[in-house]
Amino acid sequence: MATAPDKTSPAVKESQQGFVYLPLIAGWLVPGAGHFLIGKWGRGALLAVSILSMFSLGIAMQGRLYGAAHDILDMLCLAGDLGNGILYFVGRMAGWGVDQVQVTTADYGSRFIEVAGLLNVISAVDAHNIRTGRKA
Repeated sequence: MATAPDKTSPAVKESQQGFVYLPLIAGWLVPGAGHFLIGKWGRGALLAVSILSMFSLGIAMQGRLYGAAHDILDMLCLAGDLGNGILYFVGRMAGWGVDQVQVTTADYGSRFIEVAGLLNVISAVDAHNIRTGRKA
């Protein structure tokens, strides 16, 4: 007696889901986009507003966007900044956050920008995990 093929095999799941890395990549480039792609509109909107607000507040506080890294702390800050995706590249092209820190709030602004990037990476991974079925 022949049995029907298992519909839950990894190859079948992969073909049914399409390109599973799309929410990860889109979520990194544009805050909240990964959740929008998988239909989690409320979560995506909340994350987008949170990340955009933190990034904007960091820029308003004259926070620094790190470019070329010379020491380990600058490399870690650059990694946090790159987590912002397109916001980082737009900010660098617009010339935001490239001046030397002149006010005391600028250090807090730099941390806001870095934490926004780290939150964006976490949200992109969350969207990927939802898409692959690891999380509901």
